[in-house]
Amino acid sequence: MCNNRECATYLKKNKAYNSLMKQLRKKWESYGRIAGSITLKNTSEEERRAIGGIVGKTFSDETIKLTFKEFEQGLQKTRFAPIDMKLVLEHYFESSLYTNQEQRDRTQMAKREFFNRLEAYFGESAEKTSIVFSWIRALQCEKKYGYQILVKEYSKDSELAKTLARNVGKALVSLEAMDGEECFLAVFSARISGNPHYFDRGTTAAQLLTHAVCFWKNYDAPRLAYEWRECMQMVGLVSDNIASMVHGFGVRLETKDGLHPAYEAFNNKKEPCVITSENMKSIICAKAYNNKVYVVENEMVFLHLVENVKQYDVTILCTSGQLRVAAFQLLEAFISSGAVIYYSGDLDSEGMDIADRLWQKYGDAICLWRMDTEAYYKSISEESLSDRQLAKLEQFKNTILHHTAESVSKEKHPGYQENMLKDLLDDVLSALNI
Repeated sequence: MCNNRECATYLKKNKAYNSLMKQLRKKWESYGRIAGSITLKNTSEEERRAIGGIVGKTFSDETIKLTFKEFEQGLQKTRFAPIDMKLVLEHYFESSLYTNQEQRDRTQMAKREFFNRLEAYFGESAEKTSIVFSWIRALQCEKKYGYQILVKEYSKDSELAKTLARNVGKALVSLEAMDGEECFLAVFSARISGNPHYFDRGTTAAQLLTHAVCFWKNYDAPRLAYEWRECMQMVGLVSDNIASMVHGFGVRLETKDGLHPAYEAFNNKKEPCVITSENMKSIICAKAYNNKVYVVENEMVFLHLVENVKQYDVTILCTSGQLRVAAFQLLEAFISSGAVIYYSGDLDSEGMDIADRLWQKYGDAICLWRMDTEAYYKSISEESLSDRQLAKLEQFKNTILHHTAESVSKEKHPGYQENMLKDLLDDVLSALNI
């Protein structure tokens, strides 16, 4: 008669065997049999006495060594014999015991079944030509387009992962049917999941949907907020157009009915204004005074320039750091009308990265303004850059920024626009022949 359960119960009641039993389970999972040596460090006297009593040895050192076979043979000499070591371990841990390879096979089989069921689910509601099927198959075969996100969620909770995958799939089917028709993201999210914030940028659902849309439209995965907004807008999903804004001075915007009266009023009053992405929806053209647009990153710099040139006809924008959709929409409208953009930002990894991306996006339409090495040494601060920030300085493709980055890397201090207020203002006034 086998007494595997009784043996496991005895071992479990005595905490002196806990560490050893965990190691025995690991050995079984590795080898699938009674094999391998075990080393236990910093053992207590109680542990040494309990284990020694089974294997018939006296352990005096805190570090003890024994083989799996020794312990199994010791148990076979106790009142519990004969025992099956695998069954003892299963009773002890109250779970089935599988080798590492068996566990990997089971996991792979479960994943395949997960994707098969997902495909079958949409087979009941979507057309066979729907993009959702191509996406699901690409997830499985290429292990891309959101695969890692979904598998990570699956490992935490398979039911939640199923809901996530189904909702993103339903979103794809719905977007296909909309065929580019615009819908507010919050309204769409509520329609798909019941939660208006379900597909908000940064959520797991938004990340997975973004990957699915990029697969569908063969679009590069967005890294910045405005790129994500562009990605969503490409399939008709419009996020908060009011929160996306840019500050401007001397901005002349045209609608199909002529110059926008509200922004002309700001121009006539010589006051700065705010332009949102929502405002840009009706704009067909943007014109800059003298076909020049001066763009600064910092609000204080913007206000300083405006205060000192507000009696003149000049166009100035403030992006407040990373450009949002409204800023890109306005810049593109200016560029389309033939304007040249003079961009000036902080001379640190973040500011120079913004400038480099703008230059890569718009090419010769972007002129870097006070971002060369000479400007850096005029604007240098006493702050220190972190190793992470310094590492980012190696990535710039623009030649001017590349050379400036070499100086920043050497000095390890950022340069700020606030330290160049006079130079920036002089440049604007000089261009106005003042």
